[in-house]
This record gives sequence, structure tokens and C-alpha cells, in this order.
Amino acid sequence: VQLQASGGGLVQPWGSLRLSCAASGSAVSLHRMGWYRQAPGKQRELVATIVGGGSINYTDSAKGRFTISRDNAKNTVYLQMNSLKPEDTAVYYCNLRSSLTRRHYWGQGTLVTVSS
Repeated sequence: VQLQASGGGLVQPWGSLRLSCAASGSAVSLHRMGWYRQAPGKQRELVATIVGGGSINYTDSAKGRFTISRDNAKNTVYLQMNSLKPEDTAVYYCNLRSSLTRRHYWGQGTLVTVSS
């Protein structure tokens, strides 16, 4: 399984970005897909997940501002981020947790910087 994350960049406060995670080697619809982030000097934290059946969960920091979605035809997962704040600055990682083995696979990370 390989995950390729993209879409990060520099954005002003209250701006928007959409992150993409293209998967190969397995179908995203079969596993739990998630976005995590790691800010400088902090531990990696979960942001949002979507499971095979389509159920979605967000952490409190993401609720109401971020939307995780999945395009099965493109085998890609997205994270739409709106109303971005400076505290959202982090490297964002795409994650696949195998439904069969519970093994985690990680993308390479994409940097999001929220600054004026």
C-alpha cells in the first residue's frame, strides 16, 4: 500500500485548502482512512476518519470546519479545510488502517502553514 498526500501550502487565516490522498495497492473503500497532523514540537494527532461503510468521525478541533470525503473511483481521500487558523499549522499525514490486519500505512505528509 502506498499513500501520496498533496495539497498543502501557505494560506491566510480564515482561508481554505483541500488535501488529497491518492492510494495504490488497496481500495480506500475497504479500510479506515484518516488524516492526522503534527505541529512543531507536538505529538501527531488524529483529525478525521472515514471507514469502509462511510461513517465519519472528527476530533473537536476539526468539527464544523473540516470535511473528510472519499472518491472510490479515484481511490482518493480528501480533507477539505475551511476557516483555517494559525493553530492548524502542521504537517498533515494520510493514514490507512487495514481492516484485515489493523496495520497502519502512512503517506509522506504535506505541510499546511496558516499565516498572514
